[in-house]
Amino acid sequence: MTDDLALGIDFGTSGARAIAITPEGTIQAQVSQSFPPRASAADGGLAYVWKETLFALLAALPLWVRRQTRAIALDGTSSTVLLCDHQGVPLGEPLLYSDGRSGAVLDAVRAIAPAQHTVISATSSLAKLLWWQQVVLEWSRPSTQPAPYFLHQADWLSYWLHGQLGVSDYHNALKLGYDVGELRYPDWLLAAELLVRLPEVRVPGDAIAPVTPQISAQFAFPSDCYVHAGTTDSIAAFLASGVHTPGEAVTSLGSTLVLKLLSDRRVDDVHYGIYSHRLGDLWLVGGASNVGGAVLRHFFTDGELVEYSQQIDPEKTSPLQYYPLLTPGERFPIADPHLQPQLDPRPENPVEFLHGLLDSLSRIEAQGYGLLQQLGATPLSRVYTAGGGAKNAVWMQLRSRYLKVPVLRSPQTEAAYGSALLALQQAF
Repeated sequence: MTDDLALGIDFGTSGARAIAITPEGTIQAQVSQSFPPRASAADGGLAYVWKETLFALLAALPLWVRRQTRAIALDGTSSTVLLCDHQGVPLGEPLLYSDGRSGAVLDAVRAIAPAQHTVISATSSLAKLLWWQQVVLEWSRPSTQPAPYFLHQADWLSYWLHGQLGVSDYHNALKLGYDVGELRYPDWLLAAELLVRLPEVRVPGDAIAPVTPQISAQFAFPSDCYVHAGTTDSIAAFLASGVHTPGEAVTSLGSTLVLKLLSDRRVDDVHYGIYSHRLGDLWLVGGASNVGGAVLRHFFTDGELVEYSQQIDPEKTSPLQYYPLLTPGERFPIADPHLQPQLDPRPENPVEFLHGLLDSLSRIEAQGYGLLQQLGATPLSRVYTAGGGAKNAVWMQLRSRYLKVPVLRSPQTEAAYGSALLALQQAF
């Protein structure tokens, strides 16, 4: 056992995971917790389900791990937000990352944000804030009450560990409108008539404060265990791969196809849904396609995917040219909301059909990275792979042939591991 550990905590859509690592990156412990039924949360409400899960997760860690933890960082889902009072008490239910009701106020977003800005989206943090202002705050808050805090999921949960209310990081704050190039809130946002207190934005990984005396006593963390500014779940998963050189990338082969390329140049293009997160002096340029593993599972069982893949020669190009969408519409690498699925002709032989799908998915991935480079990103040199598709060796070989660079499995894929690495940056 080592003397000092870093703890990463990941909050996903259905539960949370914690991973403790040494300064060398060796995992010492990992635990997970599913979200309990909302009715069982002691104080009620979704936010308190999160809090209850966080404390259950910490309690599930071995005592010796907690006693040796010197740094903690937490990630949450991007654009999952809530309002709270000056004591951290939520003012209503949070709005989740996928909540699109803020589409009703997009005209208000466009009225204050620059054209083509990342925040002009029904699911952005800023759109959710303006929706709250129009639908809730303008009529519900007495003028004598202080303005509530507007926080992201990771901000609020970290508060219960370090006690400093109103602190965020520039990964979570990007879709609130924070200028990650200038590292400040832009004038157009500060000039808006906002009815909330915007969070102080820190560099991801920065030490914020030690755990509170209450947390130290309850969970046996050392009094000098610091909580660090966190990140989003997708960036934490990227950090877990260990990528640190411009030109290296991570492809997530889940239900959809998500590309993230580390670049020394920033690329933003709202037409294709491309935007860049800041990583120190570098940029994480990303794009997401609607094609991916979901279409494979639509046509094949897990067993069939294994069996048929073994019969494919990855050195051969399929004559079938598909665009394997399940429903119309694509944004990246083709920007066409009406793009129709192309899944014909379908051969009788399922091996040939699967070969055509995997070959087409590989071609679309290569097209995506090609587009990022055309728009100015650093040329691709290596691709790490996360998600279920990383287990398919034939698909990996097909992708390498199209991408013309080495394609490897990510050594670590858990977002909690990435958050632990983030905590390590300034801890030891």
